Amino acid sequence: MVASGGAALLALLGLNVAAFVAGIEAPWLLGSVILADMLVIGAGVLVAAREVLVAEERTEASEARLAAIVNSAMDAIITVDERQHIVLFNHAAEQVFRVPREEALGSPLDRFLPARFRGAHRGHVEHFGRTGVTSRKMGDVTTLWALRGDGSEEFPIEASISQVVEDGRRYYTVILRDITRRKQAEDDLRRQQQELRDLSARVLEAREDEKTLLARELHDELGQLLTALKMDLAWLRERLPQEEELLEKARDMGEMLDKTVSSTRRISADLRPLMLDDLGLADAAGWLVDDFAKRSGVEARLEVSAGPGFEDMSKAVATAVYRALQESLTNIARHSGAQSAWVLLAVEDGTVHFEVEDNGRGIAPEELAKARSLGLKGMRERITHLGGSLEIVRAPRGGTRVRARVPLRGLLQEGAEK
Repeated sequence: MVASGGAALLALLGLNVAAFVAGIEAPWLLGSVILADMLVIGAGVLVAAREVLVAEERTEASEARLAAIVNSAMDAIITVDERQHIVLFNHAAEQVFRVPREEALGSPLDRFLPARFRGAHRGHVEHFGRTGVTSRKMGDVTTLWALRGDGSEEFPIEASISQVVEDGRRYYTVILRDITRRKQAEDDLRRQQQELRDLSARVLEAREDEKTLLARELHDELGQLLTALKMDLAWLRERLPQEEELLEKARDMGEMLDKTVSSTRRISADLRPLMLDDLGLADAAGWLVDDFAKRSGVEARLEVSAGPGFEDMSKAVATAVYRALQESLTNIARHSGAQSAWVLLAVEDGTVHFEVEDNGRGIAPEELAKARSLGLKGMRERITHLGGSLEIVRAPRGGTRVRARVPLRGLLQEGAEK
C-alpha cells in the first residue's frame, strides 16, 4: 500500500510539472491537475481525520481499562491536585470512607484527616512534591490515622504516595488500606503477651517467696535441730564406754551429721541465699562465684564496680540479676567446657549492668531457640519484665557472653509503688 501510494504521488507530481510547463496553452491539463490535487488533499484530510478518531477511540478504551482497574482495586485510591482537592476517588475509597464518589470529588482531602494532623499532612505532601521522588511509603515509623466521611470515627491506615506532572500540573495519588482489624489483632496479641508476662512474673515471684520460706526453715528450724543433735552426740561420746566399736560408731554419726549440716546449708543457699536479703547483691554474687569455682573447677573472677546505687536496688531486680548470674554459671559448668569465666557487676546511670563470659565452646543460635532452653527463656523473661534487656552472643574469646541491663527499681517495682 505504501509503494502504490508513493507511485500515485510521483504521478501527481509529474502532472503538476507538466501543467506548469504547458501553462495556459493546455487549460484542460491545468484543470485536471487542480482537480487531482483537490482530490488528494481531500483524501489526506479524510485519512488524518480517521487516524484522529482511531487514536481517540484507543485513548478512550485505554482510559476505560484504567478506570476499571482502579475501581476494581481492593485498596482505596485517591488522587488530589496541587491544591489537594480530590480528582479521583475509586470504589474502594467509597467503602472505606463511607462517602459516594460524586460527593468526594472536588472536596479537600482534609475532610478525611483528623483535625490534629491536617496542617502537618499538607506540609508533608508539599515537601514530598519538592523532593522529586516519584513514590514512597507513608508513616514508616508511626501509625497513620484517617477519618470517616461523616467524621464519626478515626481509623488506622497504611498508605503510599506517588506524584506525577501532567500538562504542567502536579497530581498526588495515595493508595491506602484500612488496617483497623489488623491493628486490633496486634493490640490484642500485645495485651495477651503482656498478660502472659505478668502471669509469668507472678509465678516466678511466688516461687521465690516459697524458696525463701523453705530456705529460712531449712536454715533456722532444721539447722537448729541438727546443731542440737551434734551437741547431744558430743555429750554422749564423752559418756560412752571406751569401746572401739562404740567410739567408731559415734565418729561415723558425727561425720554424717556434719555432711547433713553442709547439705542443708547448700540446699538452703541454692533455694535462696539469705545473704542476698541481708547483705545485698554484691556480696551474694561474690559468694555465688566462689562457690561455683569450688564446685566446677572453672577459674572464675568477679569484678564489682563499687559505687552508689546498689543500696537503691529493689528486691525484684536483685533477685532477677542473681538468678540470671546463677543460670549463666550453671550453663558454663554443664555445657561450655570452659577453663575460665569472668563476671562483671556494676551500677551505671540508674541501671544495674552485668556480664558473664567464658572461653568455652560457645552457644549456637539454634540452641538458643530450642524449646528445652527453659533456663535461658526464664532468664530473659525475668529481665524483660523488669524493663531490662538481655543479650546472649558469642564472646571474643570464643565462648559465650551474657550481657544484661536492668533499671535499679524495675518496672514491676515501680508499678507496685504506684
